[in-house]
Amino acid sequence: RQRRQLAEITLHVGYGTFEPVRVTEVDDHKVSSERFEISVETAAMINDARERGGRVVAVGTTTTRALESAATDDGEVTHGKSEAGLTIRPGYHFRVVDALLTNFHLPQSSLLILVSAFAGTKFVLEAYRHAVSERYRFYSYGDCMLIA
Repeated sequence: RQRRQLAEITLHVGYGTFEPVRVTEVDDHKVSSERFEISVETAAMINDARERGGRVVAVGTTTTRALESAATDDGEVTHGKSEAGLTIRPGYHFRVVDALLTNFHLPQSSLLILVSAFAGTKFVLEAYRHAVSERYRFYSYGDCMLIA
């Protein structure tokens, strides 16, 4: 039987999360920083899970940015108050997050870019085609998907 734990972090979501991408090249887009806090207990819980071979499932793209911003090069999550200034785009190597629960994001958003970085652009495009054809709801109060 596997042991599952819920770890909480504090997120201060800013406008940058929802700001549309207005550049032609994804590499030219920069997401605004957002403040977050990870307690000593939460960092220890996540690091312990990773050491035991467990998976870290992030609930949301803002959580993903915070955890990845708090990670050292070898994937250890550090505790404390900080800012997620990381812009995650295709090619990014995820150090902490193994699975992502997120909603269907709007086109031309940094959130969709992050999801594409996590799951691969081809997979995301196929999932979105399916979502549109099945009339899934998009955006913050819409349907969600687990990408594992």
